[in-house]
Amino acid sequence: MMLENEMLSIEGLSIAFGGLKAVDNLSFSIKEREIFGLIGPNGAGKTTVFNCITQFYKPNAGSLLFRDRNGEVTELTKHKVHEIIKLGLVRTFQNVELIRELSLIDNVLVGGHIDFKSTVFEQALKLPRAVKEEKALRKEAEDILRRLGIYERKDMIAFGQPYGILKKVEFARTLMCRPKLIILDEPAAGLNDVETLQLAQMIRQIRDEFQCSILLVEHDMRLVMDVCDRICAINFGQFLAIGSAKEIQRNPAVQLAYLGSSEDEEHEKDSTVH
Repeated sequence: MMLENEMLSIEGLSIAFGGLKAVDNLSFSIKEREIFGLIGPNGAGKTTVFNCITQFYKPNAGSLLFRDRNGEVTELTKHKVHEIIKLGLVRTFQNVELIRELSLIDNVLVGGHIDFKSTVFEQALKLPRAVKEEKALRKEAEDILRRLGIYERKDMIAFGQPYGILKKVEFARTLMCRPKLIILDEPAAGLNDVETLQLAQMIRQIRDEFQCSILLVEHDMRLVMDVCDRICAINFGQFLAIGSAKEIQRNPAVQLAYLGSSEDEEHEKDSTVH
């Protein structure tokens, strides 16, 4: 059962590949408008978890309850991959996936076409309903680009744009899907320190202005500790701890998973967790 303020509830999630358990009886929940971090060492099972959430993988056991756009609770495992986005659950990728030959605004508009009511025939002939929808979507895309601070670049092609700008375009395209939950797959990858600080601000802005929850899967611990309301740590597909940034930093099980047991290793790798 989901609580009224929960957006996603995972209970007893398990999946194995060739006898090896990638995720083992994992449970956690994400609240509405919460920035939630999922962390763990390499090979901990983080990617497998969100592949199960998006139904790219079908878990062997467990329940994945999601509160969709209409406020209705649905079991994600009963849906196909292409149906997940229409529920309001969207993910980004570690590598920016844009069409480099298109303008920034046209890349953003790609995300809005999932809600098109007009047919391909109407769109091809530019019939009234298709024209009306296209105009409304373009206005929405312009508003998102303006709120993310890149409106003035909207007609520039994606090729040759700074990496930080392309990241913002990817976020804008995601927002065109009117998400209730966004899964961010290592969004800080490839960003410098200044861009990472800007990313943290943008993540908070998206949560606040677009009223959605965010699941952050990230190796940059500074970003995770700075921006997340709560954090869940896992290792070898199993639950380690959940709590605030300070609680996670001080948790012995998390420290052991990241740093090992020797004091020398703790001193050498201290910056990984703090």
